[in-house]
Amino acid sequence: MKSEISTHEFAHEFAMRFTSTPRGARLARRLVSHRLDEWGHPYDGPANEAVTLTAAELVANAVRHGHVPGRDFHLKLTGAGATLRLEVSDTRTECLPELRVPQGEGGRGLLLVEALADKWGVTPRRPGKSVWAEVRLSPATER
Repeated sequence: MKSEISTHEFAHEFAMRFTSTPRGARLARRLVSHRLDEWGHPYDGPANEAVTLTAAELVANAVRHGHVPGRDFHLKLTGAGATLRLEVSDTRTECLPELRVPQGEGGRGLLLVEALADKWGVTPRRPGKSVWAEVRLSPATER
């Protein structure tokens, strides 16, 4: 009898520091998508799309609102069991994210995170904060 083990049962981790620039944000988003594909969540699959879009919003916020000159942001992606967790840390303490009513062209990023993630939050750290989001996978839809 051959035993098959899903790649979702293994713990995966990817962590990297990025420059707090639009270029750093693009690279972070691309590496999240690439890493998820390597872990068995195809580029066009619902899990990869949800986590990559969440990453895009969180790293854009880190660059736009959490930037401190000379400081990078840090991204950590973990996959354990049926949960994918993304954490984006920056060094700005006084600028905490919160859901707001969108005004004009901006302000929709956290609404997207709220819609895509099963849960999300902010954890204080020294210096700064980590904004995290978790996406639970469903065996039927992989999301």
